[in-house]
Amino acid sequence: MNSSGTVEGDDRLRLFCALTLPDDILDRVVAWQDRLPEGRARCVSRENLHLTLAFLGHRPARELAAIGKELGEAAAVAGRIVLHEQRYRETRSVGMLVFSDESGAAGELARDLHGRLERLGVYKAEARPWLPHLTVVRFRERPHLSPPPAGLTNVCPSGAAVYLSVLRPAGAQYVVVQEYALGG
Repeated sequence: MNSSGTVEGDDRLRLFCALTLPDDILDRVVAWQDRLPEGRARCVSRENLHLTLAFLGHRPARELAAIGKELGEAAAVAGRIVLHEQRYRETRSVGMLVFSDESGAAGELARDLHGRLERLGVYKAEARPWLPHLTVVRFRERPHLSPPPAGLTNVCPSGAAVYLSVLRPAGAQYVVVQEYALGG
């Protein structure tokens, strides 16, 4: 974005595609986060909660429309997605809730989108299979939390979106720039 808030073709945008979550699920995640031990990790804010499908990194703004088109087309043909929380997992910098993909529809959407974005030349799929997960905390030093389950079953994402990630001193801020309905 330039200083007046408009996006120009050569501007570089930090983008990713993700599944959005309905308000009731977001409310439950925030309530669960409130029960985590204070000071050991920074909870991801409600407005930043999502399930990443593909992180694209810095892309020229002129690619945004094509990326959105591909996400919209993949979302339109997606089957009904139903996710079930399986466990809490930590990596070197984040804690996440990992989900099972009841029907495989979320994984199929991710594979379809990855193929579309690769053909577009804006993404390189990872060697490992896509993992449905919700990043819930961030940290500098792994806190080795072992929280009780959040109890998230029958989670049906509310849509798919292209997000802009704006890096700020207090952490990234995610802004939905294009949103699409899921076919299922």
